Amino acid sequence: MNPDRKIITVSQLNRDARFLLEQNFTTIWVEGEISNLSRPASGHIYFTLKDEGAQIRCAMFRNRLNYIRFRPENGAHVEIRGSVSLYEARGDYQLIAEHMEEGGEGALQRAFEALKKMLLQEGLFDERHKQQIPPIPTKIGIISSPTGAAVHDIITVLKRRFPALPVILYPVSVQGESAVAEIIAALELAQQRNECDLLIIARGGGSIEDLWVFNEEQVARAIYNSPIPTISAIGHETDFTIADFVADLRAPTPSAAAETVSPDRLQWRQSLQQLEHRLSGSIRRELEALTLHLHGMERQLHHPRDRIRQLAQRLDEREQQLGQTINHQLQRRSDQISAMALALNALNPLSTLSRGYSITTTAEGEVVRNADWLQNGEVITTRLHRGEITSKITGLHPSRKA
Repeated sequence: MNPDRKIITVSQLNRDARFLLEQNFTTIWVEGEISNLSRPASGHIYFTLKDEGAQIRCAMFRNRLNYIRFRPENGAHVEIRGSVSLYEARGDYQLIAEHMEEGGEGALQRAFEALKKMLLQEGLFDERHKQQIPPIPTKIGIISSPTGAAVHDIITVLKRRFPALPVILYPVSVQGESAVAEIIAALELAQQRNECDLLIIARGGGSIEDLWVFNEEQVARAIYNSPIPTISAIGHETDFTIADFVADLRAPTPSAAAETVSPDRLQWRQSLQQLEHRLSGSIRRELEALTLHLHGMERQLHHPRDRIRQLAQRLDEREQQLGQTINHQLQRRSDQISAMALALNALNPLSTLSRGYSITTTAEGEVVRNADWLQNGEVITTRLHRGEITSKITGLHPSRKA
């Protein structure tokens, strides 16, 4: 027995341990998943915060719960600000939560709001900077995934409403690590070529993570700086991205974007028919008035009857000639619309596939244009008009360089 040893009680040990924890972990942020949540009548909540390798008991008191914007539940991914302590009565090491926020989408939403606020203050959303969308574009550029539903929806609507409108696709990834660089490069390429007077940036619906590339600051600034008017058509009607605010016009869906930029050929045809009817009626009334006037003169003059009859006959001939001219002009306009429809169909990438062509891509989704880019053993995908073929390269025939 050592008479000099210091003996302390369990209470003193836990008290000293609590003091050390509270002094060294005053304010920290911890991320994890809620489990074993309990809500006693006191209004406080007690739960376990865990990740893949560990867990810690937590407590959040009623006065702090009033300041959070959601109801904590088991399985929720959260970020907690608090201090580390020890519950002396049981010797439990625990985290006292002072503030709690949703993790995952909640963190993305905070990043979204922060960037939105910054760009708003810079004036990137100002209506004064919005470019006018052409009422009838001469050529439309689409920046989107070539295999996505968005492109298919846009082309389907354009084909139905105004098939003569030419379309150029700038294929990009709309999700993943390379998507930001590809979208920016597509915008720059469209500016360099200067072949379109309108760009539609499109993607189908998805979660906030799926659409996040359109919330990136670099993409937003590239869209804002585009000299070509842009329409954002991203996600569903309820989805909003930063790209929607900086684009010159926001469409609720890709199909709605196509509806917005394309005139309805049936309405055009009806308008032409109405114009034809109005023009014919106007000419007919004018001719009738002239005929009545001539008849009146004929009755007054009496003697030059033959001359008047000749003039009346000439007017009839002119009426027939004018009617033929109108019909000829209408037929010529109809032929022009049909020719433009054929041109659009020729530019349709899906139509190209239906004629026997195919598109070959690497495992990363990059379009293959040169056999020199491939290696033996590499897996490639060939898209046909109907279906896809996955192949493994066993032999290569490189291109002949001049």
